This record gives sequence, C-alpha cells and structure tokens, in this order.
Amino acid sequence: MNYNTENLDDKRLVALYKKMLLPRLIEEKMLILLRQGKISKWFSGIGQEAIAVGVTMALNDDEYILPMHRNLGIFTTRNIPLNRLFSQWQGKASGFTKGRDRSFHFGSQEHKIVGMISHLGPQLGVADGIALASKLKHKNQVTAVFTGEGGTSEGDFHEALNVASVWQLPVLFCIENNGYGLSTPTKEQYNCEHLADRAVGYGMEAHIIDGNNIIEVYTKVQELAESIRNNPRPVLIEFKTFRMRGHEESSGTDYVPKALFETWETKDPIANFEQFLLTENILSADNIEEIKIKYTKNINDNLELSFNESKIESSEIKELNDVFNIIENEIITHSSEEKEFRFIDAISEGLKQCMERHDDLIIMGQDIAEYGGVFKITEGFLEQFGKERIRNTPICESAIIEVAMGLSIAGMKSVVEMQFADFISSGFNPVVNLLAKSYYRWGQQADVVIRMPCGGGVGAGPFHSQTNEAWFTKTPGLKVVYPAFPYDAKGLLASAVNDPNPVLFFEHKGLYRSIREDVPTDYYTLPLGKASVLKDGTEITVISYGMGLHWVLETLKQYPEISVDVIDLRTLQPLDTETMFNSVKKTGKAIILQEDSLFGSLSSEISALIMENCFEYLDAPVKRVGSLDTPIPFAKALEDQYLGESRFEAALKSLLAY
Repeated sequence: MNYNTENLDDKRLVALYKKMLLPRLIEEKMLILLRQGKISKWFSGIGQEAIAVGVTMALNDDEYILPMHRNLGIFTTRNIPLNRLFSQWQGKASGFTKGRDRSFHFGSQEHKIVGMISHLGPQLGVADGIALASKLKHKNQVTAVFTGEGGTSEGDFHEALNVASVWQLPVLFCIENNGYGLSTPTKEQYNCEHLADRAVGYGMEAHIIDGNNIIEVYTKVQELAESIRNNPRPVLIEFKTFRMRGHEESSGTDYVPKALFETWETKDPIANFEQFLLTENILSADNIEEIKIKYTKNINDNLELSFNESKIESSEIKELNDVFNIIENEIITHSSEEKEFRFIDAISEGLKQCMERHDDLIIMGQDIAEYGGVFKITEGFLEQFGKERIRNTPICESAIIEVAMGLSIAGMKSVVEMQFADFISSGFNPVVNLLAKSYYRWGQQADVVIRMPCGGGVGAGPFHSQTNEAWFTKTPGLKVVYPAFPYDAKGLLASAVNDPNPVLFFEHKGLYRSIREDVPTDYYTLPLGKASVLKDGTEITVISYGMGLHWVLETLKQYPEISVDVIDLRTLQPLDTETMFNSVKKTGKAIILQEDSLFGSLSSEISALIMENCFEYLDAPVKRVGSLDTPIPFAKALEDQYLGESRFEAALKSLLAY
C-alpha cells in the first residue's frame, strides 16, 4: 500500500495510527465480551477503521458527523468517554440513551455526532438539514454523513442527494462500499460499475477513494472539506473497503468466498500503516507495544467502571415524562382588535406572524414560494421573507421531513407543508421513527411542525381526501392538533411553532373558505392539550373535532330542546381527558363524532377511556359515529354515503332515547 505523506509531519502520522488502533482494540475486546454474554450485539467495523478515522480527523471539531453502526472510530476520534460508550452498549444510565436504545443509535451535541436509526436512510436527509442551517447561518462548515452500499438502494438516499444538489448544500455523502449488504453482494444491489457514478445523475461531484488507505482518506477528505467550506456544494465519496467480520456477529461470514477474505486481509488498514511507520522509523516496535499496553489498560479500566455501574432504574412517570420535551409554553394574550377571517386566512396570518416572530423559522413545501402553495396560504410570503426562508422543495416528502429534523438539531425551527395530508405516507418513516422518538432516545428535540391539509366532502377521491390523524395519535412522541375554527387555528398554530416537540397540524380543506369568524389581528397563542366547551348542557356529551364539529352544530340547530355539552377537542395528542370525563360524569351519556373511519380510530380510544374512567356514571353505552371502513370514494353520492355526517342525527336520537 502506497502512502503519500507529503505535508504530513510525524506527529500527525502517529496520531492517525493511534486513532485507528484504539477502535480496533475496543472491537477485539467487545468480541470477547459478546461471546461471554456481557453485551447483546455487535456490528464490527474491523477492516474499515481508516474511513471513520480519516474522515473525522479531516473535519473540524464543530462540524457534524452522522455515522453508521460500523463507525466506532468516529466516536473514539471525537473523544467520547469510553466508560459512557461501554455503558451505552450495556443499557446503563451513564450511556447516552438511558437504556432506551443500543449500539450507535444515539447522538451527542457536545461531540457533534448524530447517530443513526435502524432504517439506514433517514440520516442522509438529516445531514441535508444540518448543512442547510450551516449555509443559512454562513458558518462555512461541512456535514459528513455515512451510509453503506446497501443503503444506497433506499429512496432516502436518492431524495437526500437530489435535495442537496438542488440546494447546493455542503454535505459529504460517504458510502462505505464493503461489498456486502448483510449477505447480499454488490452485484445484486446495483447495476452500475461504481456507486460514485450515480452522482452524475444528480449533477454532483464524486470521488472514489481507497478506504483502507488512511493517508488517502485523510488527505483527500481534508482537501474536499476545505473546498466545500469555501464553495458550498454536495460531494459524493465512494470508499472501497471490506468488512472482515459478519454483518453482525451472529450472522457469520459463510457466504463470503475464502479467497476474498485472504485478498482483503493483505489490505488491512492498520497492519499496513503500522508496517509503514516501522519501515520509516517513525515508530519502533517498542513504541507500538507501549501504545497498545496503554490503550488496553484504558479500555479495561473504563470497562470496569461500566461493569461496576449499577443496573439502570427508572419509573413509569420518568419514562412517560421523557417522551416529550416538557416546557411551559408562554400563553400570549391578544388585544381587542378583531377582523373577520376565513379559516384559511387565519392560518396564513398566523403563519406569517410566526415568521416575523422567529427569525430562525423556515417554511418548506412543494410550490409554496412563487406559487403560494396549492391553497395559496403562503401567497406573498416569498416577497416578505425571501427565498432562503420560503423554500420550494422537490417532491421528496421523506427527505424534507428529515431536513426539518436536521434543522432542529442545528437549532432552527421549521414548518413543512404537505401538499395534501395523504402524501405524508411517502414520508411516514421519518415522522414516526425519527421525529417521534428522538427526544425519548437521546434528548434531541424535533422542533418541527408539519401542516396537513386534509379531509373529504370536496370530491377529491381516495388520495386527496383522507383525514389520517389516527396514523399519528398512536405514536408516542408526536403532538397532533386539529382545529375547527379560525380563532383556534391561528392561536394553536402559533403554539405549535413555539413547541419544541414535533407537531402534526391538521387543516380541513373543506373549512378553508367556508368558515368565517372574528379573529384578533395581533399575535396570540392558545394552549395545546386543552379542549373547548362550545355548549353547556346536562343530557348528553358530544365530542368531536375538525369538520365533524360543524356537522354536530348544524344537526343541533334542529333540536334546540336538547341540553347538550359540545366538546371541541382541538388537540388530539395530548388529549384533554379531564374536560371529557367531567362532562360525561355530569351528563351520563357520550357520543363521539369524527370524519375518519371507525375501526382503530381516535373515537375508539376515547370510548375506551370513558368506559374505563367513567363507567359508574354512564346511563348508556358510549356511542361512536364515523365514516365507513372503506377508502374514501370520489363520486358525490358515494362520498356522502361514506361520510359519517348523515348517520350522526339518528345515532344522537338513539342514544338520547336509551
């Protein structure tokens, strides 16, 4: 192996060797502990240390790195305390996830490391978001993100590269091509000669680097990083390498030809570089032995600290309290000046005032800039806030949600507009597995609002009419808001933006231009998780939200004699159970109306909660009314039949008569 060490002094060369040696010695120890049952699983990076170490050494300490599960060298090179790493792998309290996740599924803001989730692809879009924040703040920084050759087959890879290229983001996309995705060889993963060739299709610069040559990795990445800082742009690097162990230890390596192992064993990055340092008299055999003894002692000492740490203890309250970043959001009251707003105007005005209040707030979505969005909610925003803050996006729902997560990691807020709530299915994974779980896993808030134009009754068919809130109310870590009136929409949107947790903000399209109300003209907030009681009565409790609430009010106009409590939930997660329970205990009867289909819906959960907590107060079974358990159809007659509006009146009468 040839090493071009020009412009590198002996001190730097020794440092590179030491940084590679430490993770190798840790791994060798971990493999022993794995066989002893003292750790649960291990993804080995033996043979790939030069990539992790070379890239990390080439970057500045304040530049983010997003590693994979084979990049121990990134964590050790950034000097993460070994006892904390070992405790992380044993699920102990001094680890980074309080025992809630394993392996390298964590991050550390102190060390500017953002760990992966098991789905491989999302960290690529997160890197885009961190890089976007760096570019907007003129920090002249590089963000490096890792994936394997198998991960390049995922849609997130392509979306992330496309977004990075369109926006010219300073990202180093690092592919560790070690020949196998678990047991599947590269010839079954892709059909191009080199993965670096894919960069051409994205208008992106690409390089192929010998991933086992520490000097080539370090010097080339250092050169590229400096270039990117001065000329922000994405660069794709394919590191050619090989892993000398299984995908993880239990999978073995029987699927790899023996000759391939023998070939790559001669290319071991540490053995070759060690021999080079000996040959050049930069290190002696005694020097190397001293280093190994010192490192081995350090590893064993830190392992002892970790082993002696008591098993993690927690409580139900502590676990539940760590799902969200719990803060006291300031409730800002409004003046008496009001103006009649349509629902859509209230959202637009509220969003605009949030942009004025938060200089670090970015809005992203398809067609939201010059066009003003398909519903014209952001019309005129481009002229007021500029192209950097009002960002048209490619049709990359998954990557844009990941970008929002990256912005949050970098300390910025974002609002993502789904063109239609239905389309979030293309970005479902980062919502439920990245945004929802990050705070619980490693204390990283996801300061993201996703606006969700939703709902039927407008003849838009199965893919533009769903009200899919139940997809998300089931997922711990997400807040879900669903206003029915302009006043609520404006105040709740402001609170959603202020909240550091991920919020799904549902806006019924059918209400946009059909509902008007006097709304305060200045900025104000309303509390999330607090229902509104629209009518006060004693005979029956009606619970609803969104469009369903207007169906309720229209029906009740025909029956002024009914004494009814009408509860507008406004926020579906967290749910105001106190208001519901107090009402049901007073009236003895409850009916829940929603637009969503019934099975597995929010009404099912509310019904169960009422039965569990108010059973002795009930004079009748809890009644649910919703839409049919079919996809939502297009033709008006079919859609009218589908929606629960037509069934509410009969259900109400039936329950009253029970």
